[in-house]
Amino acid sequence: MQYFPYILHMLETPVKQPRQTKETPSIQSLDRGLMILETVGKSATPISLGQLTAVLGIDRSSVFRLANTLKRRGFLANSTTGKDYVLGTAVWRLSRQYDWSGMLATIAHDHLQALASVTGETAHLAVREGRKALFIDHAATSHVIAISGQTGELVPLYCTSHGKALLADFDEPALRQLFGSKPLTQYTKQTVQKVSELAKVCNEIRTRGFASDNSEYMEGVRCVAAPIRDKDRAVIASIGISAPTTRFPSERQPELAAHVKDIAAQISGLL
Repeated sequence: MQYFPYILHMLETPVKQPRQTKETPSIQSLDRGLMILETVGKSATPISLGQLTAVLGIDRSSVFRLANTLKRRGFLANSTTGKDYVLGTAVWRLSRQYDWSGMLATIAHDHLQALASVTGETAHLAVREGRKALFIDHAATSHVIAISGQTGELVPLYCTSHGKALLADFDEPALRQLFGSKPLTQYTKQTVQKVSELAKVCNEIRTRGFASDNSEYMEGVRCVAAPIRDKDRAVIASIGISAPTTRFPSERQPELAAHVKDIAAQISGLL
């Protein structure tokens, strides 16, 4: 019985609850300003003050002051047809000055190394540069005989796995606008030369989630790549592996494509 007062004391003593981490509050005016930029940036036509007011759900005068502040800083401008808003030159200037390729390479580098490790083949990360795919990072394999494509190398879009992955969402009109109507340059007997055929290939890539290159650019080389997408599902890069056909028979394609798609999905998730 001598323990009863102690037990009673313990029951009556309030238990300290663990401290809950509070989320840092957002700055409301900044958040609303960014909403304005996103709304204007995603619209194919100029956005009116009334439309912005409806999106933000606050009084019209407050929306006007926010939009006018963005306009003074060059992030918004009035359209040539009136007082509606379009993106200003400051947005273009920032996007031109920022090293997007470097940022993407930094984010994806560990995943690129992981892809090379799990497949045992050279892995590349690429972005579109006009009608070419530009390798912005790579991870080499330890094989004596390996594909030696290096960072900074440019390869055609239409006959490489990386290039075709970057073209995944292009339809035939968009492809004709990019390449014109003339036959495409032939590098090997397997190279696609007609834009209409390339459009069918792009449709297949959208369906299966990866692109392949069966000696279409270089004889004796087989490649597979998958598109990397941003939060709006737009293709912004591609990642894939290349290997000699002696080490990459067609039977290995499903296995290697699965690894490539998985890594691409992980990088897309980070973006």
